[in-house]
Amino acid sequence: MRNKVILWGLGAMGSGMVSAIWKRPDLELVGVIDNDPKKAGQEVGKVLALSGIIDTINKEHLKEQYIKVSAEPGELLGKVQAGVLLLATGSFTRQVFPQIKQALEAGLNVITIAEEMAAPMVQEPELGGEMDRLAKKHGVSVIGTGINPGFVLDTLIIALTAPCMEIKKIRAARINDLSPFGPTVMATQGVGSTPEEFASGLKSGTIVGHVGFPESVHLIAEALGWKLDEIRQEREPIISKTSRQTPCVRVEPGMVAGCRHTAVGLIQGRTVIELEHPQQIHPEAEGIETGDYIWIEGTPNINLAIKPEIPGGTGTIAMAVNLIPHVLEARPGLLTMKDLPVPCLRYIRHET
Repeated sequence: MRNKVILWGLGAMGSGMVSAIWKRPDLELVGVIDNDPKKAGQEVGKVLALSGIIDTINKEHLKEQYIKVSAEPGELLGKVQAGVLLLATGSFTRQVFPQIKQALEAGLNVITIAEEMAAPMVQEPELGGEMDRLAKKHGVSVIGTGINPGFVLDTLIIALTAPCMEIKKIRAARINDLSPFGPTVMATQGVGSTPEEFASGLKSGTIVGHVGFPESVHLIAEALGWKLDEIRQEREPIISKTSRQTPCVRVEPGMVAGCRHTAVGLIQGRTVIELEHPQQIHPEAEGIETGDYIWIEGTPNINLAIKPEIPGGTGTIAMAVNLIPHVLEARPGLLTMKDLPVPCLRYIRHET
């Protein structure tokens, strides 16, 4: 019997998750939730076809393309048999908490790509505690993942420390292309704004740059047993010199194409973790090569370079879908990526 999955959020990432599920012999999509009036009530296959998402569908999934998108979570959660909810609706713990709560109370394991959910106890300890309590009460688990946070600037770094005898400092950078992401991510990065609007957005909190930096720094430090005294962050706009466009935003010269965001973790005034994430749409338009880089200063020194970057959109989709079998086997409660076995692409059959 295939693992039954409900998806909540049929945007750029959610649509990609549906396509990924339809290529997997061990997964079955049994419901889709989205309150967009242009999608609600429509067959999910038609929604994906119109957005150009569908390329191939495994023969085991042909009937699933006729599932109708529901605008009412209550029509599916707790009423349609499923084991996992994939949640792709927002970036912040407080934003997605009501949806997670509803799913946990319906007895569903939850995998979300909300960036703050990579380690919700960092900024929302009360909500994190409530999710842990609810998950344990209903015998399920909840976890936040993605390409970053979730893998490149935390889980991959943690794995690379295994062959080290000692570590003095960790530095890492992800230079990536934001183009595959949807309007939510573009807004939080300030893409398409003027420099003045970017500065105003930083002050008001509508522009936040990379969501998840404190969570990644925290995960690394916690895994290594380091007690940080402080996490500092800085953000500055990347001003475009060229015209660039994605399906959801257009940037002209002089406008903001992305955000250069850095975060450092300190112990007694000394920087022990330094993360850099300059991300923008179509960086190749100005001759910038993407890549993921990790430098561990220790015994031995370890340097890793991945060029070009691991694609953000594809990577986020894959992380969420590939985590399904791991989460179904995990202990109940609120989890982070360091609580699971090394993540991998693995197909299993699991009755729900």
